Amino acid sequence: MDFVGGPGVAAKGVGPGKAKTVLPPHVWFVLSAIFHSLGPSFAILLFPAVGVLGMAWLRIASAALVFAVVSRPIHLFKSLEFGERKLLVAFGLALAAMNCCFYMALNRLPISLVVAIEFAGTITVALFGLKAARNYGALAMAVAGVFILINAKWSTDPVGLAWAFGNGCLFVVYIVLGHRLARLNSKGAISRLGAATLVAFLAVSPIGLKQAIQVLNKPVLLLAGLGVGVCASVIPYVCDQLAMSRLPRSSFALFLALLPANATLIGAIVLKQIPSLRDICGLALVMAGVALHRPAEPRPDCELATVRRAS
Repeated sequence: MDFVGGPGVAAKGVGPGKAKTVLPPHVWFVLSAIFHSLGPSFAILLFPAVGVLGMAWLRIASAALVFAVVSRPIHLFKSLEFGERKLLVAFGLALAAMNCCFYMALNRLPISLVVAIEFAGTITVALFGLKAARNYGALAMAVAGVFILINAKWSTDPVGLAWAFGNGCLFVVYIVLGHRLARLNSKGAISRLGAATLVAFLAVSPIGLKQAIQVLNKPVLLLAGLGVGVCASVIPYVCDQLAMSRLPRSSFALFLALLPANATLIGAIVLKQIPSLRDICGLALVMAGVALHRPAEPRPDCELATVRRAS
């Protein structure tokens, strides 16, 4: 399954319409990449006070609250066809599981390593739709940069690595389902994200609410959790939808090579995890791979077929 179309069909169903036509999809991706690392970095600082799963609950709960204010997720869910409803539920469950695995890994491993492993799972997705030698070269450079960032420092903590690799697999599911969700024509992206986040909230509550209860009477921590939810979920997921609606899936997956580099920079600024010279070389390779990459040509007929299968 390969999303290779341009604005075409998807542009009709994803809002806000004016924003996505004024700004190119690459801008939305860059914003998403920044906040994908900035939010979790803030979350790490809250782990001692809130707990790992409690922080995951606060992140998803605050995102669900924000989306509920700007959309009507329950009304939307009731109005969907059965196939769209299943897709939303699957996407919401993937969001809940991905967030929990991500935070459990961050509790044991450096953020740069966790995000590098997260990207490794997207390489399988990026292989689809890559036709030209230029794109294979770009992918090779990006992969080399990621492994340099990992720096061969595989943790002696197998549990932490298991959470990190689990998060990487779920991130692939997020990309695939997110593209299907972005290509639906009948409803807006914000409303669909709101409904999916509500599903994620219901899924994570049985395992995260117990830890989060201890801070429900502490306004400062609650506000901090709300900020993490906005930075880590609301902003990047909205930007992802606006980017994925106009980028081929293979192109979007390859652009995710920015995430390990971005996580390293954010980790240095927020968490004082200063990169070494080897890390900087990895960053340079990743950036060069992204610059070399060229998206595949649009094939609207393939896009339409994929949309029909998704529903």
